[in-house]
Order: sequence, then structure tokens, then C-alpha cells
Amino acid sequence: MQRAILAPDLSLSRIVYGMWRLGDDENTSPEHVQAKIELCLEQGITSFDQADIYGGYTAEAILGEAVRAAPHLRDKMEIVTKCGIVAPVGRHSGARVKHYDTSAAHITASVDQSLTDMAIERIDLLLIHRPDPLMNHTETGAALDGLIASGKVRHVGVSNFRPHDFTLLQTAMRAPLVTNQIEISLLETSAFTNGDLAFLQERAVVPMAWSPLGGGALFKKRNKKLLKLMTRIGAQYEVDAAAVAVAWLLAHPAWIAPVMGTNSLSRIATLSDACKVTLSRQDWFELYTEATGAEVP
Repeated sequence: MQRAILAPDLSLSRIVYGMWRLGDDENTSPEHVQAKIELCLEQGITSFDQADIYGGYTAEAILGEAVRAAPHLRDKMEIVTKCGIVAPVGRHSGARVKHYDTSAAHITASVDQSLTDMAIERIDLLLIHRPDPLMNHTETGAALDGLIASGKVRHVGVSNFRPHDFTLLQTAMRAPLVTNQIEISLLETSAFTNGDLAFLQERAVVPMAWSPLGGGALFKKRNKKLLKLMTRIGAQYEVDAAAVAVAWLLAHPAWIAPVMGTNSLSRIATLSDACKVTLSRQDWFELYTEATGAEVP
């Protein structure tokens, strides 16, 4: 599988396994989680996406139990996690309202907890999960630089940031922000025209794409014509429609890294099918036209 280079000492597999729903599975045993990880590794999917808030602040610990049970897996993985959202559940159940916290104290405490929960000594990539309207960019930037200097974090990036949020934080940092994880799919195409992808591509910053299948909405009846088109293209490569939707993202020159989340072992086993698909320019635009409901101007 191809790899996306974020920094000289950090690359991600072009497809990333997302652990957002890890805690939703009926089976969260270390053995079952290990089976998911090994299925990914067999396909060259070595990058795993987490966040402290996933599963009501439980998903990182579920991963950690698997790492403790099979410590040999850690050296084969790049672990991405996020911080900055405080929701009134789990360890933050005392919060009166869901809010963002990008203070140095919160970021540092979140990283320490994530390291403990995931049973690792260093986070490969830490992301600020959402733009914080109260962010003191100088304080946040210094905290992120400090975490890198301490060895607790290898590299840092952001998630859901617009270009102006990205540049604001970057101006207060020594270390580069190496990614922005944003929503991109055939059902969420705004990044192609609102400047978000162009901004990252100009700076050679690799975008990560969350919800690349539109949270499953891509396969609803209302998208029947689009699904029929994806199925037709997929048949040429003996893959399903989902693989075509992911291949559509992989085809972009910005080197988008889609984050794929599923608890089904059978679905995990086919995540790399997208790499079998080579879309022509007209294929790409035919999908884009059907997705947006209008031909390009």
C-alpha cells in the first residue's frame, strides 16, 4: 500500500483505520481488537485513528488493553489521537456543558491520560480536535511544541480547522502542523471548492478525511443513481461501491488519507480494495457530477 509522507520521520498508510466506534462493538475484548488490528496490518494499513472522546472516553483504553495483551503490535502501528473536546460524559461527566479546551493544562493532561489508556510511550500524531473560539494560540502552540520536545508526541496537527485557524496556530509554533483531518466524501465535497484542500496542497500538508463514506449515508436510497454508478465502476475491478468511493478520494493529488471506521471483520478485510481501483479523469468527474447533482460550469 502507498504511504503518505507527513514528515521525514512519519508516514501514514494511505488508508487509515478509524477507531471511533471501537467501543460500540458487542465484543471489545483484547483478542477481538487484536484481530481487527492484524487484519489491517495484513493489508498494509498501519495507521490507526483515535481520539480521547471516542466511546465516551473509553475507546483509547479498549485499544490499550489490546496493546498490553499483544505488545509486539505497537512497533507496527502509527497511532493518531485527538484532544480538546470536553463532553459531560465519562471522566468529564461533571462538566455543565460540552465545550472545547485548548489550554496548555488540558492538552497536557489529555496526552498523559491517552498515553496511559493506550499503553504507549509516545503518540505518533496528536491533533487538536476542533477549532476553539477561545484558543490562545500562543499558549496552545507552546504546549504542542513542549509535548514534542518532551518526547510524548512525535508530530502534531489539527482536525476540522479552516485555513485561517490553521495559520493562526502555526504562527505560534516552532514545529509544523503536519495534517488537517477534515470531512471529505462524495456527499461532502465542499473542501474541493472552498479552499480547504488547495490550502493544504499548496503547503504539501497531507489531508486526512473523516467520514469518507458519509457515515453510511452514501448508500441510502436517496443516492440511488450515485450508488448505481459506483457499483458499475466497481464491477470493472471486482470491488464494491464503497471501494470506489474511497478510490475517488485517493485519486486526488493532495494525497488524501481516508479514515475508515467499521467494526465488521469482513469489512475490515476489504478496506484495501480501494487501492485496486484506478479512476480516469472522466470517471472522477462523472462521480463528482452525480454527487453534486450538476455538471461542472
